[in-house]
Amino acid sequence: MQIFFKILSVLFALLFLVSAGLQYNDPDPILWIIVWTSAAILSILFFFKMVSSLVLFIIGAVCFIGFLSLFPSNFQGFGLENGDINNVELAREAVGLLIISLVLFTYALRVRYTKIKE
Repeated sequence: MQIFFKILSVLFALLFLVSAGLQYNDPDPILWIIVWTSAAILSILFFFKMVSSLVLFIIGAVCFIGFLSLFPSNFQGFGLENGDINNVELAREAVGLLIISLVLFTYALRVRYTKIKE
């Protein structure tokens, strides 16, 4: 099972870095480059067992709260043809935060579970 989480953390580190790179044309690129790069760094720290479950849980919770606050009340999809560009942008950003939070919660549970088992 340990090799699965090693592969998972490398995969998500790469995906998060790609996501950070794709933010260059975002209306607020600096914020989202920092968010995605931070998620990549946390994945790398998880890979090397250098981050606590508490840190992962707290940052995951902050991302989940961000998801709840950003997600539009009138969801119009993710494609520009589906609705207002601002609404679509908020939905995309919110779901990005949801993905980060789910990954970090998974990491936190793994760190916590392996510490209990030891």
